[in-house]
Amino acid sequence: MKINNIEFSLKQLFFLIIYKVFLVWMPSSATPFIGPFFRKLRYYCCKNIFYKCGKNVNIERGADFGSGVRLVIGDNSGLGINCTVPGNIIIGDNVMMGPECYILSINHSFDNIDVPMIEQGSTIQADTIIEDDVWIGRQVIFTPGRIVKKGSIIAAGCVLSKNFPEYSIIGGNPSSLIRSRK
Repeated sequence: MKINNIEFSLKQLFFLIIYKVFLVWMPSSATPFIGPFFRKLRYYCCKNIFYKCGKNVNIERGADFGSGVRLVIGDNSGLGINCTVPGNIIIGDNVMMGPECYILSINHSFDNIDVPMIEQGSTIQADTIIEDDVWIGRQVIFTPGRIVKKGSIIAAGCVLSKNFPEYSIIGGNPSSLIRSRK
């Protein structure tokens, strides 16, 4: 079945509806007593939606991943509370994502000054790759096409506008290298 040029199996569509209508609103995994139960339900549901979903993945309350059918997420990784990620993202193993992160995959076109920007459409979709052992702080914004290298830390509130080497500590707006972890 195709919806907006995205191919779904009936099983994926069923679990996507369950997630978007019900589970997205349930308490976070840190909520005493009931949190772990809803964490397991969200994991089970997303395991049946995502292209690949590793072991011990935590999809938090309010996480929005579009259709998610091309999303890959590795072992021990998670999507933070109220984060928004595109459905074409690759997240490695052991990735921590803080709340309210926003990862973009497209942008507005603006090259032709003779045509209003609103009429120029969008850029080509760019994939985001987050490698293994990455810590993403609260409210980080990714511009399209970022590659976050292994072992990096992205400080809270950062606007990630370029790529950096492995084991970087990155912060600011626009993003800059604070120091290397090596």
